[in-house]
Amino acid sequence: MEMFEDKKGISPGRIIGLGIFFGGQITKKEVSVQSIKHSIQFPDDKTQELSQDGEYCIIEDKAHNQPYEVRFHDYEKVYSIPGLYEYLFYERLKCCSPETVCRLLEDQVKESPTDIKNLAVLDLGAGNGMVGQQLRHLGVEAVYGIDIIEEAAKAVERDRPDIYEDYYVADLTRMSNSFREKLKAKEFNCMTTVAALGFGDIPTKAFGEGFNLLTTPAWIAFNIKEDFLSDEDLTGFCLLIRRMIDAGIFDVSSRKRYQHRLSIHGKPLYYIAIVGEKKAQIPQEWFNGSATTKDTSILTSGDRS
Repeated sequence: MEMFEDKKGISPGRIIGLGIFFGGQITKKEVSVQSIKHSIQFPDDKTQELSQDGEYCIIEDKAHNQPYEVRFHDYEKVYSIPGLYEYLFYERLKCCSPETVCRLLEDQVKESPTDIKNLAVLDLGAGNGMVGQQLRHLGVEAVYGIDIIEEAAKAVERDRPDIYEDYYVADLTRMSNSFREKLKAKEFNCMTTVAALGFGDIPTKAFGEGFNLLTTPAWIAFNIKEDFLSDEDLTGFCLLIRRMIDAGIFDVSSRKRYQHRLSIHGKPLYYIAIVGEKKAQIPQEWFNGSATTKDTSILTSGDRS
């Protein structure tokens, strides 16, 4: 069992984890606030094979009489405890996806006439701002976040209040016309979606709606678990992306297979990072029908960047 401390009032704009020290000491220079200690334990029965979206941890703290479980994909609970998301995914499970996807985007933009600082990015499924923070580090000046979870917005305001120009809590599959026009007026020329596709967090229609909010052309950078780009995929993303490529709507510039993070039992979880350019709008009728091809070779092949 390991310890970490919940720090209220993290200094604004700190880099990932600064002001939160897991199992260590905290300096008064960075945070001068009351702390709550939490004990974190992963299930120790390695014979129990949990699906990725079924993983959980067991937490003990003074605010509860009994230990309680928190599922990793129960983001409302995870975001409500300052530092827990960073501790679980970055300290313990070695997630590297924000940096990997954003660096892949940076590499492709550098080879184009576009200056990365001139991107206007819609960060779809922005969560608590880890990707937005990485984009800022790369020099992007206009980053906007959107997520369906209210607790995500609260976590950004608490931990990274200076990252986004604006942060919207909204369901893109149920946008009003006025909200749609409000977003289009931002003239986004880039969209990022990291660690948010394929588990029911962002459905294909929401991804497509976000894609269609962008100018044409525009940059797209996202990642997805490699299983969801196989012939056995049931989420719809494999067929949607394949169809977008075949129709000339999306032009893949670079793709990379990499270790997204570890499972709670230390097993590598592999994702595919994809960067490309929007060339046209996705027809709305696509979301009422189905794609017809299962040729996924362009999506699952190795890193050619």
